[in-house]
Amino acid sequence: MKQQLKNQESQDLKNQLARAMADYANLVKRTDEERGTMYKLASISYVLKLLPILDNLREAQKHLSDTGIAIIVGQLEAILKEDGFSEIKPQVGEIFNESLHEAIDTLETEVEKDNNIISEVNLTGWKMEGEVVRFAKVKVFKFNKKEGLKHE
Repeated sequence: MKQQLKNQESQDLKNQLARAMADYANLVKRTDEERGTMYKLASISYVLKLLPILDNLREAQKHLSDTGIAIIVGQLEAILKEDGFSEIKPQVGEIFNESLHEAIDTLETEVEKDNNIISEVNLTGWKMEGEVVRFAKVKVFKFNKKEGLKHE
């Protein structure tokens, strides 16, 4: 009888130890996931503060054609790509995609096939690990049915 009691206690202690070890493994896993999420959120927050600076440097480069500015722009882009960010570069003539683009204005068109087509790109967007962190700002054609039907 004493041996059975000892065996039962031993089994109970083994079960408790196994549960404690599983709980610890789950805690480690959950902590790692939370740490990764916090890092990702901090990165996104920081990059959202830097993107307007990159945008301004790109505009300055367009107008000044300065090699120094071009180098800085390239360095910033490389850092963003290293950290898992990718640029959303819509083109005029592409179909508007609400999961990547934000329509900041619409331009009426009489050509039905131009409906929902990007007419102008004002600002590129950015993604991190497939998630949009800043939508590309675009202008979009909207077909005006009242003006008549033209199928060009």
